Amino acid sequence: MDTQELQKLKNKYDIIGSDAALNHALETAVAVAPTDLTVLVSGESGVGKETIPQIIHQFSRRKNGRYLAVNCGAIPEGTINAELFGHEKGAFTGAIGERKGYFEEANGGTLFLDEIGELPKETQAMLLRVLQSGEFIKVGSSKVEKTDVRIIAATNVNLYNAVQQGRFREDLYYRLNAARIVMPALRERKEDIYLLFRKFTSDFAQRFGLRKVSLSIDAISLLKNYRWPGNIRQLKNVAETVTALESRPASAEADRVELSATQLMPYIPDEKDSLLPQIATPAGGSSMSDEDKRVLVKAILDLKNEVDALSEKVRTLESGAAPAGAERLPLANDRPAVPDDDAEWQEQGEELSIKKNTGELIERALEKHGGNIKAAAAELGISERTIYRKLAKNKK
Repeated sequence: MDTQELQKLKNKYDIIGSDAALNHALETAVAVAPTDLTVLVSGESGVGKETIPQIIHQFSRRKNGRYLAVNCGAIPEGTINAELFGHEKGAFTGAIGERKGYFEEANGGTLFLDEIGELPKETQAMLLRVLQSGEFIKVGSSKVEKTDVRIIAATNVNLYNAVQQGRFREDLYYRLNAARIVMPALRERKEDIYLLFRKFTSDFAQRFGLRKVSLSIDAISLLKNYRWPGNIRQLKNVAETVTALESRPASAEADRVELSATQLMPYIPDEKDSLLPQIATPAGGSSMSDEDKRVLVKAILDLKNEVDALSEKVRTLESGAAPAGAERLPLANDRPAVPDDDAEWQEQGEELSIKKNTGELIERALEKHGGNIKAAAAELGISERTIYRKLAKNKK
């Protein structure tokens, strides 16, 4: 494919990026589409493997047939054979009538089997028979039936290792692996990371009437150097969360807000923390509705406005001037002398002193090293993240 054709394909399937490995995966998908080769798509969870079978189906001679996607890992082991191959009435408890399976429903079209490595051994044997001869038997039946289906499988586990461990049939592995397409991990597509971030924040901001979020050079570097174990799915969650919490309603005067590395840092998870700081998803995998998201974003913005108003009051009180009509609250300097034997007040004073001294030490170290956070952290024996968070707290 030439560059123009490749970009047209990306636009059609909303694919962002120009990484060489990504381009190769897309070109391979288009190249194998006109054939009936079984395709195995591999890659980590969240890299966008589900797009590849859609492209293959649309560029194949089966494009007018049905396209069905099945998540093998989401079907209970006790019912997966009936789901894939169908069942007869009375085949098992609850089988009140005959039912067609996915292989029968997709006859003449394409069947995408996601998380193929989760199939039980018995189902693997039945799948191998379909791949070899196009034959299958419904659960509870003895009649052999035929189907003409193009199989595309995907996995986020190493199937070869699964074969070595006896968890996956070797003959099925080689049948599925007739043509292999590898989707690269996001950390291998560093130059695409900020492009994807801008896409996600732009879409989210437009949907909820917020300002788009852009990043400073140091923030972009921070974004690129994180390893993104959850890949594109995790990046999307982070971009939407950042937009919801750091943006403001768009206006004629401003439609964009820029964040520094210090502001972005709290949204980049620690390796030991939860990998996906995301808006909760209801059970069953369905995403939150736009209406629910609007309510959530509005609540977040209202809370931010209240915090800003409270912060302004605190600054006013600390300056010694009370708001109009308000009684001036006593400040720390107004506290009466505390006897030396008041242990509780002494402990509080010591705690405040430690925090103050820590902040001063960080400031001195940064000044000594010309603002180099890494060097300052090394000298103080603390993490860079601690300094970033301290700076973010001071900024607020």
